[in-house]
Amino acid sequence: MDIRDLPVAQLYEMNQRHFEESIPSQQPLMSEPIPISALRVEYENGSSSFVAQIDDLVRQGFTSIIRTRGDGDCFYRSLAFAYIDQLIRSEEPELAVATALSSFESQKRVLQDANFDEIVYDLPYGMFTDLIKRIVSPSGDRLTSAGLLETFRDSEGTQTPQYIVMYLRLLTSAQIRTAPDEFEAFIMHPDTGMEMTVTAFCELFVDPMGKEADHVQIAALSRALRVRIQIAYLDGRSSDGKVEFVEFNHEPDSSGQPLLLLYRPGHYDIIDKNDV
Repeated sequence: MDIRDLPVAQLYEMNQRHFEESIPSQQPLMSEPIPISALRVEYENGSSSFVAQIDDLVRQGFTSIIRTRGDGDCFYRSLAFAYIDQLIRSEEPELAVATALSSFESQKRVLQDANFDEIVYDLPYGMFTDLIKRIVSPSGDRLTSAGLLETFRDSEGTQTPQYIVMYLRLLTSAQIRTAPDEFEAFIMHPDTGMEMTVTAFCELFVDPMGKEADHVQIAALSRALRVRIQIAYLDGRSSDGKVEFVEFNHEPDSSGQPLLLLYRPGHYDIIDKNDV
């Protein structure tokens, strides 16, 4: 049977097995950037459909991938890393950081409107914004892309990446809870397909750590952060070997560079066009 004919659930399980077999059990939260050709090697003896899509990414100029641990938090962790790294690489980092911090200040109102107590979000919020402030720090503590990677690998056990993921989950949940009309038509149980209330969905699939993100969560977080996200779907189901990019755009300046993520069934990583 051609892989494109497999049911989505079976494709998901197959990819999860492949992912678990190809990644060391003690994988760090974030990996060093590696050539995207390394991803191709993993699929060469398996699915030609996946290989064709990886070749399509290469033709489009993508050169590297940063892996994130597949623990259910991979979307939020990948997005947070890509978001901060984009601020670091900005041509005007002072302006980019000031704009980001202004956005974070407005996010407090969304969290409050969702009835989250300040004690719940204050520490995660502070750890996230403190890291962003280091991008323009006048001292020797200025944050670089290499330093960001070390922070997200959490080699010193600071728990900063976990707190950042926690904050993004709270923000996503708050955005959905405070704008239910925008999301309730798309909210359903990911396993049964049954309709759910906004509150039940957030309590079961957004708030807890380790719960995977899907379209609703991505759209909500794009809106809350005011960012443009592009996700390349590497799912082995393309009939012509092309990769479909799905965009979520809630950035005031739609001409800005998107945050680029790679989706394989059940998992998100970061892709880039910068050589490693």
